[in-house]
Amino acid sequence: MNRRQTGSDYERLAAEYLKKQGYEILAHNFRSRGGEIDIIAREKEYLCFVEVKYRSGNGCGSPLEAVTRHKQQNIIRTAGYYLMKRGLPLDTACRFDVVAVEGEQITLLRNAFGA
Repeated sequence: MNRRQTGSDYERLAAEYLKKQGYEILAHNFRSRGGEIDIIAREKEYLCFVEVKYRSGNGCGSPLEAVTRHKQQNIIRTAGYYLMKRGLPLDTACRFDVVAVEGEQITLLRNAFGA
């Protein structure tokens, strides 16, 4: 299985996990020139931009470590583009979450970083 297929499989797994946590999935793989957001969802009053990271082992570090400051900046910029494209106000209650998948374990980190 190639990396893109593996990523898609784990993004689907993460979306199912988020649904069980009460999230409403709005979009998958939203792209802009500046980056991509794996999952966009709503949880209560928050519009959540979710990055999904998978690691089969800890040889390359944890999935949470893989969401670097550069990656965060790309997600934040792409989230702003999403708000603009949807005609949503810039003061919409937003949150940046990370779903980390390590082997069979799934960890949800709400509000993993700020804009």
